[in-house]
Amino acid sequence: MTRFRDRAEAGRVLAGALGHLAGRDDVVVLALPRGGVPVAHEVARALGAPLDVFLARKLGVPGHRELAMGAVASGGVRVLHQAVIDALAIAPEVIEEVAAREGAELARREQAYRSGRPPLELAGRTVVVVDDGLATGATMRAAVTALRAQLAGRILVAVPVGPPETCQEMAREADEVVCVRTPRSFHAVGQWYDDFAQTTDDEIRALLALEEDDHGE
Repeated sequence: MTRFRDRAEAGRVLAGALGHLAGRDDVVVLALPRGGVPVAHEVARALGAPLDVFLARKLGVPGHRELAMGAVASGGVRVLHQAVIDALAIAPEVIEEVAAREGAELARREQAYRSGRPPLELAGRTVVVVDDGLATGATMRAAVTALRAQLAGRILVAVPVGPPETCQEMAREADEVVCVRTPRSFHAVGQWYDDFAQTTDDEIRALLALEEDDHGE
């Protein structure tokens, strides 16, 4: 299974798998920063759809940060996984402390990426959520959960690459999942890119500015 040259190429390949959405006026493309933005830029351009970032921060259990007890996300959404909280007897003040820390980082990134631009309206729309790949899928699950709370009409998760088991699990969360490549030998998203350099905040702002120019907003 061949690797992608970079995130831009991965986005063009992914866009080819999403052709059934091209030209529809109800479609919005949301990128999970940072790495999802250059991928989503290519997808949005190919589909003729508006692009925005969607920030989701998992609320990790203290001492076991990979285990999510909830999430905070764009739009002031907070979602709690009550079963995890109850099973581990997590105190309300602990939840508040973690939520405050992650919420502050989310707010910082919102300001850094949007520069005051309001988020796109999502209620009732078909939302394509894009990242540069799935590994455990924790952040994407948090995003999907938050988008449900924002009343998105239909949620489609789209990534260039991910392990088959994670893509299958994600199909239970989203209305539709597109994983272009699902290699069985999967250790990390970066192994499937020749160039997997970290996307910078400046690059994200530049891509969002291009999107704004394209749509005349």
